[in-house]
Amino acid sequence: MKLEDEILNQFIGPDNSNRKQVEKLIKNVTSQLLDFLSNAEQKPTYPTFKQLDCPHFQIQEKPLSESKIHSNLQELYDLSMNSANPNYIGHMDSMPTLWSVIGDYIASAINNNLLSLEMSPFLTQLEYSLTKQFARLFGLPEASGGVMLSGGTLSNIQALLVARNIKLGIKNGNVFSLKKEPVIFTSEHSHSSIQKTGMMIGIGVENVIKIKTDENSKIDCNDLNAQIEEQLRLGKQPFAIVATAGTTVSGNIDPLKDISKIAEQNNLWLHVDAIYGGAVIFSKKHKHLITGIEQADSISFNPQKWLYISKTSSMVLFRDFNKMIDSFRISAPYMKEQNAYVNLGEINIQGTKYAEILKLWLSLQGLGKSGYGKLIEYSFHLTKIFKTEISKRPFLKLVCKTEMNILCFRGEPNYLALEKFDTWNENLQLYLLSQTDFFLSLPKYKNNLWLRAVLLNPFLTSKHIKNLFTHIDYYENTNKNR
Repeated sequence: MKLEDEILNQFIGPDNSNRKQVEKLIKNVTSQLLDFLSNAEQKPTYPTFKQLDCPHFQIQEKPLSESKIHSNLQELYDLSMNSANPNYIGHMDSMPTLWSVIGDYIASAINNNLLSLEMSPFLTQLEYSLTKQFARLFGLPEASGGVMLSGGTLSNIQALLVARNIKLGIKNGNVFSLKKEPVIFTSEHSHSSIQKTGMMIGIGVENVIKIKTDENSKIDCNDLNAQIEEQLRLGKQPFAIVATAGTTVSGNIDPLKDISKIAEQNNLWLHVDAIYGGAVIFSKKHKHLITGIEQADSISFNPQKWLYISKTSSMVLFRDFNKMIDSFRISAPYMKEQNAYVNLGEINIQGTKYAEILKLWLSLQGLGKSGYGKLIEYSFHLTKIFKTEISKRPFLKLVCKTEMNILCFRGEPNYLALEKFDTWNENLQLYLLSQTDFFLSLPKYKNNLWLRAVLLNPFLTSKHIKNLFTHIDYYENTNKNR
């Protein structure tokens, strides 16, 4: 039996038998992709949603022609979110670095599995090295280190699983052996993944205790102390505090130094969710914003956001890496044991591990620390311009003090009743999207609708921002004069 060329040509022949055909296909696909990306500013930020029924994606009995596949790809481009357009400022979706895109391409092509050293001899060592370097950038000690995961939720889950096992002394994870219900403390504005973690590590969502915040959306340390005392009075067992460096909606930073002292006084694990804000470690001017993070027992951070790495790219770092290994490792008997490196799949929530690290490594080479520093500082420069534009308009207000490049604001025109403010802001978002191609998200925060801008795109300029506010003024004047 022999496979037909039609089937074999769906692979890159290791015998150099179809190289010319492969090069032609890759060139054609790349050209089509570049037509989309290189002209992103002329394409909609957010496509009109088109409902597609199940048969539209029907698995075919016979192979499709290349021209038909190209046609299907074009539909994908036409109906996808366009984060490369500078007018797309609604979410933490950054356009990826070129080296990040190339890294994804290479990682998929070589298809190494970071489950074990023998399956990824170069990449395993690379992950060990870069995660340790990031831990040191955050100020963690020499004994620190970490692992890469596919998303921030997984990073938070692994951090708090380890915290549970170490602080509660249940290396096997058996929460039923505990005499007291364990509890975690976190901000009322922390990411939903912390509640999800409570569900997944067996303590229950109700034992993720939400702490009140001040007028700037930061944890109120007085309430934190009171809640710790209350949970102890109720006979429960606190074991961790989760602080946030860059909240999802407003980009605020909890008082890390004060929280670290409370954690130390009460023998609690301190996890810092720096999924977004951790990127400021590359800015000499702004890294002071997360002072105190060096006291954390664990840190989660997503290069896929402010470091412009294509999804997915996340890491979780531990103050004492060997203690994490000891409390979390499940050996894989089908993998060869290593002396110098523990197989990453044994100390990671994920078994099969994609080479997330490759995209980050190549981007770090392409930009260096200095390049990333300039990108971070440029975002802050744009933030200052954006805040100035808001301050010029009495009908606009910020939700709280801005600390990063996330601006959460809304209109509260004095000619409208309070109950109509949400509708005004919702209609403004729709107007901007339909008439100007600006996309701002519309989260519900503190029981109201707010417009959110995330100033990530390196091609975003002051001209775009001023154009946006010209349209906001037009919308406001049109509504005021009705």
